[in-house]
Amino acid sequence: MGKPLIRLGGIGFVPALLLYFTVPAGIAIAAPVNVSLGFDSRLTNNARKSFQDEEVDVESRLLLGIGHSSDTGRCNSDLLAQARYEYWLDETFDPETVGYVNFIADCSLGSNVVWRIEDYLDDVLQSSQSAGTPDDRSQKNIFRTGPIATFRLTSVDDLVLSAFYENTEYREPSFTDGERYTANIGWNHAFSQSFTAGLGASAERASLDTDEEIDKITVSVPITKEWAATRIAGSIGYSQLETSFVDRVQESDGVVGSFSLLRDINPTSTLSIEASRELTDQTSDFDVRFGEVIFDLEETSAVEVSAIQVKLEKRFGAGSSLAGVLFANQTDYLDIGNQETGEGARIEYIQPITRQMDARFEGTYDARSYTVDETEDQGFRGVAGIDFRLNSQLEMISQFGFERRTSDVETRGYDEAWFLFGLEYNL
Repeated sequence: MGKPLIRLGGIGFVPALLLYFTVPAGIAIAAPVNVSLGFDSRLTNNARKSFQDEEVDVESRLLLGIGHSSDTGRCNSDLLAQARYEYWLDETFDPETVGYVNFIADCSLGSNVVWRIEDYLDDVLQSSQSAGTPDDRSQKNIFRTGPIATFRLTSVDDLVLSAFYENTEYREPSFTDGERYTANIGWNHAFSQSFTAGLGASAERASLDTDEEIDKITVSVPITKEWAATRIAGSIGYSQLETSFVDRVQESDGVVGSFSLLRDINPTSTLSIEASRELTDQTSDFDVRFGEVIFDLEETSAVEVSAIQVKLEKRFGAGSSLAGVLFANQTDYLDIGNQETGEGARIEYIQPITRQMDARFEGTYDARSYTVDETEDQGFRGVAGIDFRLNSQLEMISQFGFERRTSDVETRGYDEAWFLFGLEYNL
């Protein structure tokens, strides 16, 4: 319960739940909606994550979660959402209502055309140098919609056309919002039942509320290949990006691409790899797809960002499981010449104790470096907890956690220990 249970949200500028229930009625009634209520309290010895003058406080949260999936033939949708009310007993931080939404819906408009709607809302850090307190966080909402048209040219050739409108907004007015228009065209040729390749091109314009405009053209070669236990997909291409602000124009270009691999090593082990390199800006969804990437929200320049994540999952007997992740990323702010790099590892182990009780252990290590001030930070987070299912609807959660951050800048370092207790009730 250190993370949200099921997630729901709404900042006010895009009411995602209203959006969800206004998609055609066949979606909303196709399956029952899963609803959960939760409450937790977390006692911390360093609420402000400060390097000195540590303050003890208790953070309490009320949670309302909603989950729903459906496929009625003409339309399908997935929703995972949570709304949270957060309150600090000694008023270290102001009370606030925040949330999470991950929603996607596709509706068929004919034999060749599908209309897609997506909405994503979650917390984001204002900077990777910040400690992660409520004062250091914002909420980022990305809404995207548009048609996808697929035409069968021959028995082995497809032509895919799509156009999307995207709106990105942050909770704080001081951060840069933006609108994005994207047009894509792609040709795919099936060389065999297991191998497909083609050509693709896209044109994109992002208009930021600072009056800055970012135009990008990309050409690429996508491929997919499948074996009995392995699937790879990816693309390699070239992007040209132009940033315009008042009478200043700056151009950037470079090789871009993406790669994903999913392999079933054996019946109980799975390996996955995700990697991407893009020319974009901080209003894009790159930090959504790669959660370890943290954009500096004070900067409005175009960025060249690369990220890779390798994940190994192993299931053991009696229901225990182990998951390990290695990650690395690099962000270059093209207009100002700053670079941030990050790498680290995360591990999670779950061990059933009884039919109703599980023990859970988590550990994360990350290191970051910054060229703007030639400094480095290192962080460690460990969590141990017990999940106890009182019955089929009610679950009790208890966790103990410790965080440490060291830095070349003394004021960015801190130690924090905390204990959390919570309940979740599924209606």
